[in-house]
Amino acid sequence: MQYRRFFDAAIGQLKNERRYRFFANLERDTSDVPRAIHRADDGTEREVTIWCSNDYLGMGRHPETIEAMCETAKKLGVGAGGTRNISGTNNPLVELEAELADLHGKEAALVFTSGWISNLASISTIADLMPNCLILSDALNHNSMIEGIKRASSERKLWRHNDLAHLEELLAAEPKERPKLIVFESLYSMDGDIAPIGAIADLAEKYNAMTYIDEVHAVGMYGPRGGGVCERDGVMDRIDVIEGTLAKGFGTLGGYIAGDSAVIDAVRSYAPSFIFTTALPPAVAAAACTAVRVLKQRPDLREKHQRQAALTKHALEAAGLPVLDNPSHIVPVMVCDAEKCKAASDLLMERHGIYIQPINYPTVARGAERLRITPTPLHSDALIADLVDALVDVWKTLDLPFVESKIDASSVEAHCAYPDFRKAAE
Repeated sequence: MQYRRFFDAAIGQLKNERRYRFFANLERDTSDVPRAIHRADDGTEREVTIWCSNDYLGMGRHPETIEAMCETAKKLGVGAGGTRNISGTNNPLVELEAELADLHGKEAALVFTSGWISNLASISTIADLMPNCLILSDALNHNSMIEGIKRASSERKLWRHNDLAHLEELLAAEPKERPKLIVFESLYSMDGDIAPIGAIADLAEKYNAMTYIDEVHAVGMYGPRGGGVCERDGVMDRIDVIEGTLAKGFGTLGGYIAGDSAVIDAVRSYAPSFIFTTALPPAVAAAACTAVRVLKQRPDLREKHQRQAALTKHALEAAGLPVLDNPSHIVPVMVCDAEKCKAASDLLMERHGIYIQPINYPTVARGAERLRITPTPLHSDALIADLVDALVDVWKTLDLPFVESKIDASSVEAHCAYPDFRKAAE
């Protein structure tokens, strides 16, 4: 049998649907972030400006973070040497978990090799350890959360995105004594909207439910010490499990959960994807720990980050570009067509030396394609002006529509001519 034909057909389908993903070969310059060298397939090189990095605060190039990684690698080596149970629990990793527990005001924390794995392992394990548990999941939860929910043997129900009335309806229909796990995000990374965390906590208390929140796009960037939206809103103590990443605001690698020591110990002891995975290398743990410590003391970086994000949104909106309005640092510019979204990304790179990856299905729903822009404190006002000029040129070249007012969640469907773009996760 010629097995290759199955894989050729699968890739062909992606290309026909204009959602085949091309990887840009980028080499970031730590002395000049957000600049990078782009190496094309033909071997040519050029300097570009990255406008879509998840290293939101530039901590991946912070001198203290780099020094911590280099010094630890020289002293302890570049690998962990085993799983957490078999020689892989190194002191920098132990210190990192203590630092994260402190960040969120929780008894304990547990570090994983990625945020994706931390959601997969934790949600499935927590739910399965509660007999007859019902998982209540926001309809726009991230893929890692969805996979964790699927992996659990528990019953699961979707509640409409950020719809408190629907969540309460589902909670009220269950016996109060039944274990229930509400799973949601604080900041949704594609639209940039924020969950009503306090109100969800109210419902959890009223109906005897446990709460699990994903703060991956908020840790480091929000709150007096970078504890996320929960810290900013003063509700950290009302959320049972807080999940985060070390690969975005903290600029390194890994994921984690923080919560009650019994919950953390249970996940540590029962989750196969934690038990059988090699531990995070000590150099990475040391760099991450340093980034957490630095950001606890640097509200000025968060303030500069918010300023540049707000300035970028304002400038794009003033130029008539279709920015999806939201209260966060995420800047989605709606294209609403997979082929044109890819073409816009290509033109930005070819004509203007600007790299923004197109966001297509399944990351967002078909018909809701976009360019997702993520300003950092290191994007100067001049770079923002260059971005606006470049996008206006691309919009005119591709005959994409300009708008006269902001696009919000209630009007994006009409703008995209898409019947219900908010069903991406269903």
